Amino acid sequence: MNPPRTDAKRHHDPEVRGFASDNYAGAHPEVMAALALANGGHQVAYGEDDYTAHLQGVIRSHFGATAEAFPVFNGTGANVVALQAVTDRWGAVICAESAHINVDEGGAPERVGGLKLLTVPTPDGKLTPELIDRQAWGFEDEHRAMPQVVSLTQNTELGTVYTPDEIRAICDHAHGLGLVVHLDGARIANAAASLDVPMRTFTNAVGIDLLSLGGTKNGALFGEAVVVLNPDAVRRMKHLRKLSMQLASKMRFVSVQLEALLAKDLWLRNARHANEMARRLAEGVRSVPGVEILHPVQANAVFARLPHDVSERLQKRYRFYFWDETAGDVRWMCSFDTRADDVDGFLAALKEEMAR
Repeated sequence: MNPPRTDAKRHHDPEVRGFASDNYAGAHPEVMAALALANGGHQVAYGEDDYTAHLQGVIRSHFGATAEAFPVFNGTGANVVALQAVTDRWGAVICAESAHINVDEGGAPERVGGLKLLTVPTPDGKLTPELIDRQAWGFEDEHRAMPQVVSLTQNTELGTVYTPDEIRAICDHAHGLGLVVHLDGARIANAAASLDVPMRTFTNAVGIDLLSLGGTKNGALFGEAVVVLNPDAVRRMKHLRKLSMQLASKMRFVSVQLEALLAKDLWLRNARHANEMARRLAEGVRSVPGVEILHPVQANAVFARLPHDVSERLQKRYRFYFWDETAGDVRWMCSFDTRADDVDGFLAALKEEMAR
């Protein structure tokens, strides 16, 4: 059978890959095949389809019998919906200063979600019970937004990974203060691959109440989900998803992608490969005089410091971003489709530019 005709044209070179973001990668072929499988015919809209129903069983296999998934369009939407479901109009969320909800979501949690972020500086992107206590006060002070939630990022924005024991300690402490614990899992697969444990080991098993489950960075075309682990902690998720413009009419196309990733081991294969490429990159960078790796390389990110002019020249050959341009800090991200020769080519270019 001939492939379906299309008048669309390819406008990019599919052999070009960089180190700017795992969002730059395309969709995994197995995900694309799943989308084609879900296409054709009619399915009930707005999440009443067979694919979304089946996804619930897949989610429970990872996160336990009480888990329920609410597919959404994107990660910011997942975080905003999740945090709204566990805060009052006067509520606040404690998070690391470097957290994605604070620095990379355009103020959406506060402007759209109507909540206050209470941030804490951290040396490695990770909260601790002691750091949480810096903001967990004034619960009855009407002049201050009331702390109601702790939000963790796993893995963190600095590429570090919480251990299950660290998250358990945070959950025990937060729950003791009457706080709910949310986990931003945009790269949860990379964390599980790094720890070599199931996702449940550092989520429902240690006290996380709800999480934002990432798909896009792990090989999906689009789509994430809010996963409720503790149904007693949340309110009106379905209504909040619609109110926040995150209810997909053709939800089957979000759900089938998450099923393709999670039903077997595609999610883990993709994450392990991305992490392996980051380790390969870090090992190569360590042999380059004048380049400093800033944080432990525990997932699929490498943070480094090098001369500003070298980074600017290197950016003309490979895409990547400054993390702190004043300090000369950069971030290099690896993806499920990063190849060993991509890493080796980048390292060769880095050495050339450092030698100039």
